[in-house]
Amino acid sequence: MAGIYLHIPFCKQACYYCDFHFSTSITYKDEMLNAIAKELLIRSKELDGIKVETIYFGGGTPSLLSADEISKLIDIIQNNFDLDEKAEITLEANPDDLYLQKLREIKATLVNRLSIGVQSFFDEDLKWMNRAHRANEAESAVKRAQDFGLENITIDLIYGYPLLTDEKWIHNINKTTEFRIPHISSYSMTVEPKTALASMIKKGTQKQMDDVQSAAQFEMLMSELKANGFEHYEISNFAKPNQYSKHNTNYWCGVHYLGVGPSAHSFDGKSRQWNVANNAKYLQALAQDKIPSEVEHLTDFDRYNEYVMTSLRTMWGIDLLKVETDFGTSAKQKLLAFANEYLDKSWLAFADEKITLTHAGKLYADLIASELFITENEF
Repeated sequence: MAGIYLHIPFCKQACYYCDFHFSTSITYKDEMLNAIAKELLIRSKELDGIKVETIYFGGGTPSLLSADEISKLIDIIQNNFDLDEKAEITLEANPDDLYLQKLREIKATLVNRLSIGVQSFFDEDLKWMNRAHRANEAESAVKRAQDFGLENITIDLIYGYPLLTDEKWIHNINKTTEFRIPHISSYSMTVEPKTALASMIKKGTQKQMDDVQSAAQFEMLMSELKANGFEHYEISNFAKPNQYSKHNTNYWCGVHYLGVGPSAHSFDGKSRQWNVANNAKYLQALAQDKIPSEVEHLTDFDRYNEYVMTSLRTMWGIDLLKVETDFGTSAKQKLLAFANEYLDKSWLAFADEKITLTHAGKLYADLIASELFITENEF
């Protein structure tokens, strides 16, 4: 099985915290969509004999596309790949794009899952982030989508920024449960280099993020959603039972995926490939039937550390039998030895040949993963 990710590199405006690749000009939208279509055709042989079970329109803001534009890309995949009849097809959308007619049009496509970038249900917070929508638009978008039968919805929420009091954070979480949304992705506000937020902090016009606040609000999130029947199946993702994102779960489980569009990444189990994060260079290359990308071939050492990092983030954890089968008994023994410190602290749990993060350990997921890595000399 495999997934296809389509990067649509356009946004109405730039959120202050965002470091994804996008342009606020849609002047070359038609040329870009034609180039993405061409890349799909050129690379279709890469998934020969592999069933495609997910398509993910990401970005950027894919909801800027018309229904016809979305359908044309899906049609190309249907006609040139082995697309599962029950494929999960996700469209990332901003609330302000999900007006009545747009939802009616999306409903007529094969899109069957919406990822709505809510971030907050407070106007002052959305303004601070420089989001294009307002709180009432977020609420209305969710309700309208549900009324249209588009109930397979996930929303994004951000925590750990100066304006977000604990009371406001609880309100945001409660809104999602009131709407009976089956999936939530939630991230701590991160200050990425070269973003507007990073520049404002450097100039002293915005406060630094507070790690203590972020950790406390992450704990609130875990506790509140658990009490409402959500499973914490990946560090940043929560879902009602069996309503996990298939596409993103496949990322964490090491499933083959094809990334198409500028800045998109691909993975085939043995190598990683990423396209140039530059719209003009991407268009120029595809005009010559070339894929403007770089490739990194993964060693067994790379694959081991990547498996540890991604699997530890999930509720399924690190499978020691898989480690032994894929990387050898020595790798398994070293992993157990490195894990002992965190098992003793009750940050990790060990059962049924699986190592998983505990509630307390989830606060230190990145640290623990790095401590479980094996160096090239140790492998």
